[in-house]
Amino acid sequence: MSFLEKLSQGLKRTRETVFGQIAAVFQPGRSLTEDDYAGLEAALLRADVGPAVTDRLLADVRKRLDDAAFSGEPADALRDSIQALLETGGRGVRPGGDSADARPHVTLVVGVNGTGKTTTIAKLAHRYRQAGESVLLVACDTFRAAAADQLEVWATRAAVEIVKQKAGADPAAVAFDGMTRARSLGVARVIIDTAGRLHVKTNLMAELEKIRRVIERGVPGAPHETLLVLDATVGQNGLQQAREFHRALALTGIALAKLDGTAKGGVVLAIAGELELPIRWIGVGEGMEDLIPFDAAAFAAALVTPPRR
Repeated sequence: MSFLEKLSQGLKRTRETVFGQIAAVFQPGRSLTEDDYAGLEAALLRADVGPAVTDRLLADVRKRLDDAAFSGEPADALRDSIQALLETGGRGVRPGGDSADARPHVTLVVGVNGTGKTTTIAKLAHRYRQAGESVLLVACDTFRAAAADQLEVWATRAAVEIVKQKAGADPAAVAFDGMTRARSLGVARVIIDTAGRLHVKTNLMAELEKIRRVIERGVPGAPHETLLVLDATVGQNGLQQAREFHRALALTGIALAKLDGTAKGGVVLAIAGELELPIRWIGVGEGMEDLIPFDAAAFAAALVTPPRR
């Protein structure tokens, strides 16, 4: 299955939430009425785009359609507005984030429990290995007894190295060992797993800050990417998670997991529009190949293309 086919399939439920309600709005040659705009607003809200970003999108669609120089259809205006919104993602990222030239390039992966964090890490490791890069996983989730063992299984499947300690060990100590091992091996990529935690638990968020400080001491400038894994099925709740993690850790990107299992994929737009954080990766299936890099133009086109009858 091609990249575009994977993306289109992954957005199927969200796309149908939008177009199942307003298919008639996007008929060629048809101008939008106020009722059409109201219907479009309801559909976007149903897809968990959120009120503020929905208003922003509708205002931009109106502006485009009222522009005499615009020669497209209403669907084209919506697609272009969505793409423009998604391309604002990244304005909220601290300078120096995601330094592609760093070696080792260190990614700190965070998130609440049950988001698909560990499998996202495994898919990232697999992707980098397929690209010919050496990878080291660091198992800083020492809270759950089986967490490091689970990550080790994935490391074996992806044919990458792993650093772990026994359950209950100090996560920051594991991070220190990981940085030491990364330098000795000369690996290209380090991906650090952390225990899932609620974003409202200040003591656990402080532990993440400690891990990050240890990483930076071990590899100056690291982590180069602080990646939050969100479960797309939680919709607007994910926006609040992103807001709190960003406040504590200065996130550089989002990986949106389980996009294929939800009609709430509009949260991507909410994250880009309200937090100006870039979506780095989206999960569109359970297979190792089903984590794909985010592309604003492709996402907008896949979301706005009406389902085939």
